Amino acid sequence: MAKGPGLYTDIGKKARDLLYRDFNADQKFSVTTFSSTGVAITSAATKRGDFFLADVTTLLKNKNVTTSITVDTSSNLLTTITVDEPAPGVKAIVSAIVPDQKSGRVELQYVHDYAGISTSVGLAPNPIVNISGVIGSNFLALGADVSFDTKARNFTKCNTGLSFINEDLVASLTLGPVELGKYVLYFTHNRFAMSMWLIQVQFYRYRNNKGESVNASYYHIVDPLTNAAVGAEVSHSFSTKENTITVGTQYSLDPLTTLKARVNNANKVSALIQHEWRPKSTLTISGELDAISIDKSPKFGLALALKP
Repeated sequence: MAKGPGLYTDIGKKARDLLYRDFNADQKFSVTTFSSTGVAITSAATKRGDFFLADVTTLLKNKNVTTSITVDTSSNLLTTITVDEPAPGVKAIVSAIVPDQKSGRVELQYVHDYAGISTSVGLAPNPIVNISGVIGSNFLALGADVSFDTKARNFTKCNTGLSFINEDLVASLTLGPVELGKYVLYFTHNRFAMSMWLIQVQFYRYRNNKGESVNASYYHIVDPLTNAAVGAEVSHSFSTKENTITVGTQYSLDPLTTLKARVNNANKVSALIQHEWRPKSTLTISGELDAISIDKSPKFGLALALKP
């Protein structure tokens, strides 16, 4: 069992990764090279329909400071500077996009055995300030997630959370106001020494110009030895009265090959296979088809990442 309550943004990440990560209908290629001084240069290209996108990222690490500079085909320059452990448990991140003068942002993260706090603020006049945090331990924790618009002088997001964890049970609940809130429930049960059950149920409730919606997600580890897991996500729109249901699963054929599949109530069926043919170099092939309208052409995606 991990120590500390973690960060508030970790909630629901496992379900999102299972259902959406690595699924794509594009053709992607990236290659990373390393210089003798330790500088990593990654060149990436993506074909999305009739559009072609490319970027070059330079990554430089010097002790606890990591600098990332990315230049894309739209002449944008993204610079991110990350400082790990300037103080025990602290991470500082500064990012900006040139020529967007309003894109600058500073973020501070603090992770402790009894707390996880993240705060960010834009480097522009009248920025939006976000503060989220969890305090407690790996047994009991209380958290909150708040965003404040300094220009409008009101809160755009205000969520609170409570979690309880013991040897074979993890439960947490987060609540917010009707206008903008989140309700999250986690349940973990360790039934067998070789099998771990992890269930995540999330409820998001928020209001915007298009109305209200509720989102619930579920994640269940069936067998840690084969990385077998299932997940589900249910979304409901109060304005349109429509529901969206997505169910997915993953399974590792061997330590280097992973299969994933998902289906939703719009009759979209997706699947992928990912193989790590050498350390840190992966080949991913994915596809999506409409199970009802079989006359429609299926979509295929290919992603190849090469690292020495």
